[in-house]
Amino acid sequence: MATAPMTRGSVLMLVLVTEGGLALVALAAGWFLDQPPLAQISWTAAAAVQGVIAAAPMVVLLMLVQRWPVGPLRSLFELVETQLVPFLRGCTLADLALISLAAGLAEELLFRGVLQVGIVQYTGWNWFAIVVAAVVFGAAHPISLMYALLAGLIGVYLGWLLHATGNLLTPVVTHAAYDFAALILLLRPHWSKPATGAAHLSDAESPADAA
Repeated sequence: MATAPMTRGSVLMLVLVTEGGLALVALAAGWFLDQPPLAQISWTAAAAVQGVIAAAPMVVLLMLVQRWPVGPLRSLFELVETQLVPFLRGCTLADLALISLAAGLAEELLFRGVLQVGIVQYTGWNWFAIVVAAVVFGAAHPISLMYALLAGLIGVYLGWLLHATGNLLTPVVTHAAYDFAALILLLRPHWSKPATGAAHLSDAESPADAA
């Protein structure tokens, strides 16, 4: 018996509770290790701009592989179509922005702000810390082997951004901006605008209908 799709409110609640839980784990671990991740954030416009600019290469690369998927990437996009699109059906642009921001902040607090920085403090090995944090980050995204591998590579990039800038805000913004752009790119063929004027994902609309 087929289960009913999750409502927009249920999706938002699930994502916010999950990411909120990760943020709480990061804050608790940072307190225990005496390295609060929020203290690594300097709220400057320059760091935010750097984060947006740093997201651009990843977005361009995603556009290219989406346009010309090869090998296992084709299966990855098929997986997105069957799992991600139904899950986010009904979400608005504002919802996607909130989901992206929650993921960017919570996951960077934990994987870069606590794990990577903690390893550096205890070992002094920056690249070792970047790689270990990226591997754990990839393992935390076990949708498929390819998805976890790509997440791990993104983790290396985000870890390098933290090392290069010394400001956790930069990878937070990069992560959030990339997630938001990626969700729009991946879901755009299924986008519709009903009479209410609130954009959401349509159950039956095809890419040709959305054009």
